[in-house]
Amino acid sequence: MTDNMNDDTTDGRQSYRRRKVLAGLGAAGAAGLAGCNGIIGGEGTANATDTGGSAGGEFGEFRGSGPLAEGRSDIGGTRIADLPELSGELTVYLGGGEGGLYRDLVARLEDIYPDFDAQLRESGTADAANTIVNEGEATPADVFWSVDAGSLAAVAGQGLTANLPSNVVENVPDEFHPEDQWTGTAGRARAVPYNTEELSEGDIPDDVMAFPETPELMDAMGWAPTYGAFQAFVTAMRIIEGEDATREWLQGMLDAGVTEYNNEFLVSNAVADGGLTAGFANHYYALRVQAARPDAPLDLAFTSGDAGGLINVAGAAVLSPSQQQELAFTFVRHLLSAEAQEFFATRTYAYPMVEDIPPVGGLPPIGELNPPEIDLNELSDLQPTLELMRDVGVL
Repeated sequence: MTDNMNDDTTDGRQSYRRRKVLAGLGAAGAAGLAGCNGIIGGEGTANATDTGGSAGGEFGEFRGSGPLAEGRSDIGGTRIADLPELSGELTVYLGGGEGGLYRDLVARLEDIYPDFDAQLRESGTADAANTIVNEGEATPADVFWSVDAGSLAAVAGQGLTANLPSNVVENVPDEFHPEDQWTGTAGRARAVPYNTEELSEGDIPDDVMAFPETPELMDAMGWAPTYGAFQAFVTAMRIIEGEDATREWLQGMLDAGVTEYNNEFLVSNAVADGGLTAGFANHYYALRVQAARPDAPLDLAFTSGDAGGLINVAGAAVLSPSQQQELAFTFVRHLLSAEAQEFFATRTYAYPMVEDIPPVGGLPPIGELNPPEIDLNELSDLQPTLELMRDVGVL
């Protein structure tokens, strides 16, 4: 725990007025991602009772296990068996990767296709993007697969991405493949985890700009401003509402006694513990808490049509200098297959990008959310956001 102002409280909650950072809470637990389970499918769809296989791979090898993955309904989408085969070698720059899970998915594809070899070069999202930009036309990368849309946009902005064919992006909503320079592969929605013993969903404002003025949320909320997802959210607010309104919102939250954590899983866990009444976090952190503690008094609310409802994505781009573009396009199609989308949904609790595949945990389908109308490419404009957050004193 880091105390920035040498102040403390007796109940373990540290408010922003005291500039505390709560870190590494022991109670966070090991809300693990779901493990492997066997279920699986015939052609076209798969459900919880299917037992067939597909093109060299069992559907259940992709689906996770645990309470959130059980009892899944029929799964639509394009099956791997219906796609062209992968054959040859690709160099994939991987920005992030969900703690190795993306590597595991690639290994499953290599098991299905013995003649396919993906050379993964893993790093942070910004580092991967900067490497590609610095390498320029000489980059050896065929595919850039990143957990952050902003990094994809940064590479696309340098003219280093190839236009994705319609058969790659046809099942992905338009807003998640802007200008076809990259496509989302898994989504994460901004959400408001709240303690159901303290609040009902109706107590959560539908407008994120109203949070600082909501009496029920005074001295009761948490956020993780050093987190990339939070900074993308503030970037979206700055773009939608303008710098002055964003500055006022940030200051308002400080004045309302928001508590700082160093990541959003800790925020969600603190809400489940009752240490917070509500917080700001990507949706899947609450699901990870629920997977470990199904009885936790924790639920999610979503704001509507504003930065608080932003849906950001992990995504993939094919690099324009690549000499393996056809293979790279087919690889991206595999990331959007029913098997891979089920992998993301049941193992990372991400929103599938293909609407025929439902999210886990009783989440509303992505089509029922109301994210702001924003070009995700704009989220790469991060520097003004960081300067604003520092100026207000959030960072």
